[in-house]
Amino acid sequence: MDFEQIISDRRAVNFFNPDKKIDPDLIKKMVELAAKTPSSFNLQPWNLIVLTDKQDKLRLQSCAMNQPKVSEAPVTMIVLADNEGFKEGNKTVEQVFQENIKSGSMTEKQRDWFKKVRTNLYGKDELITRAFSCKNTGFFAMALMLAAKSLGIDSHPMDGFNHDKVVKEFNIPQNYYIPLLISFGYFDETKTLSKPKWRKTYNDILVNFN
Repeated sequence: MDFEQIISDRRAVNFFNPDKKIDPDLIKKMVELAAKTPSSFNLQPWNLIVLTDKQDKLRLQSCAMNQPKVSEAPVTMIVLADNEGFKEGNKTVEQVFQENIKSGSMTEKQRDWFKKVRTNLYGKDELITRAFSCKNTGFFAMALMLAAKSLGIDSHPMDGFNHDKVVKEFNIPQNYYIPLLISFGYFDETKTLSKPKWRKTYNDILVNFN
């Protein structure tokens, strides 16, 4: 399946076959493919809670406008954006710095510079911090859905949920913001797939304010 077909065939599927499970190896492959997504300074400020247990998915469904697809899909993921994903002491930040040293792109002497530039770019205020974590995690989430489609797996992203209820229900630490939920599975062939929706054209997208 080439990229044009993948991005054209990807749809937000409302009806999943609850009896057709996703092979755990495919879930792992899908996530690892999406992990190749670019991010600011390669900081990768994203994490996932992967729900496959029916009761766990029902707990999430109760926080998500009771949407049936949350529990009918074999896998539903809570996508997490780490608002501390640029800070000194963050596990991924340290890993990135050490990998940069190994590759020769940085030296230990640049630690303070690296900390300062991250803080100046992403730590000025709450809005900038959340923009950092969410825009990078958004790249990852889109890549996750495209990776799924490349493996024959359908998906549906959702922002129809009560953020604070999900945080409380799943004991999510306060450094995380939840940009979206995504359900994954296989379309229920007994249902009718809705027609593709209208999309902006090239000319619709381009603007100039001069």
